[in-house]
Amino acid sequence: MIETKLERKTIKGNGYEIKPSLDHGRMYEIELDREVLARFFEEVKTISSQQLDYIPYMRFIMTDKLVKLLDENFQKTVRGILHDRSTGGFTVGVGGYTEDTEEYVKFSTAFSHLVGIPNFDAMSGNYYARFSVKHTDDSDSYLRQAYRLFTLHTDGTYVDEATDWLLMMKFGEEHAVGGRSRLLHLDDWEDLDHFYNHPLATQKLVYKAPPSKNVIKEVFRTTFYERNNEPCMCFIDQFVHPSSIEEATYLKDLSSSMEKSSETKGVDLPEGKLVMLNNHFWLHGREAFEENPALHRELLRQRGRFA
Repeated sequence: MIETKLERKTIKGNGYEIKPSLDHGRMYEIELDREVLARFFEEVKTISSQQLDYIPYMRFIMTDKLVKLLDENFQKTVRGILHDRSTGGFTVGVGGYTEDTEEYVKFSTAFSHLVGIPNFDAMSGNYYARFSVKHTDDSDSYLRQAYRLFTLHTDGTYVDEATDWLLMMKFGEEHAVGGRSRLLHLDDWEDLDHFYNHPLATQKLVYKAPPSKNVIKEVFRTTFYERNNEPCMCFIDQFVHPSSIEEATYLKDLSSSMEKSSETKGVDLPEGKLVMLNNHFWLHGREAFEENPALHRELLRQRGRFA
């Protein structure tokens, strides 16, 4: 495992603490002081989520309200974690201070605009998407199918724009057993060299979205590419359309290898907590839930480009 540039040390600042995560050896956990959370939500209480939907600059106001309650190093450190190849991910939450989903939207927006600008999410018609996972489902992708494994993938495969980072926040859940997030850092994958050096690794493949994504345009992407002279990946099994048996076999073997990797870890995400990942070298998925007719989970997703 690569040592992090931050040397895996705890960083204490004015109103926050950043420490190595107990859930994953590469990630960090950010804890905001309860006083900071109280002041943040008090200062943004007159700003509605509808204003955030309609007025793009108000989203940066969320970030401004947060960073002014902390020290000058906070934004730089958070960005540094996401850009650092040896980590590239963190979790942070509201610490039980609130259960109001309106405030969850504000909190997640403050963090997303701390690092960049979210892409337009065609599925929701907004800069973020809120969606539920329930007992029954008639959608056209694995996103809402509770009782099957959601295989490892990167986001933004079928859109014609950069998707540098991903944010997921759990809004709430009931009768949910299982369904943990599954994470794999590319550098921990035992078979990376084999698939990265394969002749088809840089073959352009067609990605097409199903109707629910509201994206019609086809895009062409290679499975592997380089960023900062390091291997990066673009892959999701549902939306890639190979043109030959050889391409299909390569993709199937690649996906199977990642799913079997001992470094694919399950991580719990409590209500009111979010995870942010560098989408170039982290893959994510979801474990299956235990069947329950009363199952319900709601999540928020944002994804976008770095500042």
